[in-house]
Amino acid sequence: MPTPIDIGPRGLTAEAVVAVARHGAPVRLTAEARAALAAGRKRVEALAADTAPAYGVSTGFGALATRHIAPESRARLQTSLIRSHAAGTGEEVEREVVRALMVLRLRTLASGATGVRPGTAEALAGLLNAGITPEVHEYGSLGCSGDLAPLAHVALALTGEGRVRDAEGAVRPAAEALAAAGLEPVRLAAKEGLALINGTDGMLGMLLLALADLAELLRVADITAAMSVEALLGTDRVFAAELQALRPHPGQAAAAANMRALLADSAIVASHRGPDCTRVQDAYSLRCAPQVAGAARDTLDHARAVAERELAAVIDNPVVLEDGRVESNGNFHGAPVGYALDFLAIAVADVAAIAERRTDRMLDVARSHGLPAFLADDPGVDSGHMIAQYTQAGIVAELKRLAAPASVDSIPSSAMQEDHVSLGWSAARKLRRALAGLRSVLAVELITAARALDLRAPLSPAPATAAVRDAVRARVPGPGPDRHLAPEIAAAADLIAEGAVTAAARTVTPLR
Repeated sequence: MPTPIDIGPRGLTAEAVVAVARHGAPVRLTAEARAALAAGRKRVEALAADTAPAYGVSTGFGALATRHIAPESRARLQTSLIRSHAAGTGEEVEREVVRALMVLRLRTLASGATGVRPGTAEALAGLLNAGITPEVHEYGSLGCSGDLAPLAHVALALTGEGRVRDAEGAVRPAAEALAAAGLEPVRLAAKEGLALINGTDGMLGMLLLALADLAELLRVADITAAMSVEALLGTDRVFAAELQALRPHPGQAAAAANMRALLADSAIVASHRGPDCTRVQDAYSLRCAPQVAGAARDTLDHARAVAERELAAVIDNPVVLEDGRVESNGNFHGAPVGYALDFLAIAVADVAAIAERRTDRMLDVARSHGLPAFLADDPGVDSGHMIAQYTQAGIVAELKRLAAPASVDSIPSSAMQEDHVSLGWSAARKLRRALAGLRSVLAVELITAARALDLRAPLSPAPATAAVRDAVRARVPGPGPDRHLAPEIAAAADLIAEGAVTAAARTVTPLR
């Protein structure tokens, strides 16, 4: 059982969110959080008893905020809000995404600034710990005011309505799953429905998961680039530290350091290092690999900084301030997160594009420096990796389309009350697709470069790249007549997703 994650009023780390979302870590509210929740709730109850109108407590929502709601109708107001806003449609969203948005909403509730009762926050923690995942759908969020429809589907399950997946993944009515887990449905009180749905938790959760995934994929990109440099009889001299220092981008320095370490002691590289080599420069896809992967790393660092600030934020509207005031605000707007998500999609597309170009060079007899056409066993009878490169090209074309930013779009809603929206949820959804595409592109380069290295025998690759090649060979056979290639690409993608590729390289050298 993973270590429980403490949820206090001061925020969470990215690692804690990933642990809950992806690895099923349980959560528990701290005593400090319970005290903050109780204090915040007292302020909301005082506001509810006042005759002055307060948005979300004694009024309607959005364009209906001018409607005063009588005290006897306020509980129904909150339930109606959740039912009406749980209007998502399309494919079901991944379990890890739903768990991420749940723990992030719990984090905001635990601040005490939303005014929910301690028991309501405990109920949300109970859903997470029971492994109950509400059904959340692809469409419904405009990223302002926050991820309304996705969070409303979670809140609906909390009240015992709608559908969920239980800990075993079976779809069940929420009331049935709650009862089986020994949990009671929540009867929402004043402001609680609004507090449960007014945040950027879905887009932030997907950003945090993407940061973890892309950090690993960029290390894999350094590995596959190094293998391709060897396979194409390229030089490692361009990755020298003194050359990289002339352009002091930190990401570029890290990528070049990885490639130097990966290519150290390569007999293939050494074989053409002498004065008899007539080649002056390698192609850009080899020579500039650290510049592209490095720029992607710097983009990742920028997005990580945005995510860390958002993790420290309390997002609701209205919010309960420490001096007792309850104030409306615009902090639910997803622009900061949406921009970061779109920026990452651009970097992902470019890293994939340069990897595809390296693969293509290994398959072309005019540019591969002695490798057989398409790395085929019997070119003409066999096609080798010809169509694997087509697959890469198709994915790269799709990644270019996914790199078009969602955050520059806006569709007004709520009778023009919400007249500018972020579409940050949409940016996050397309980034997840882009990351899956990059993994597949790198998988093709991985198996192609591994095959090319085998074909360079009796020259041996560097110890680090040889270790990666051997890890690939545990699941994908070496050169030979044509085989069903799709399972081999899938096997390589699995190796990348499992961390086995970077783990193999790290048996020889550290990676940054």
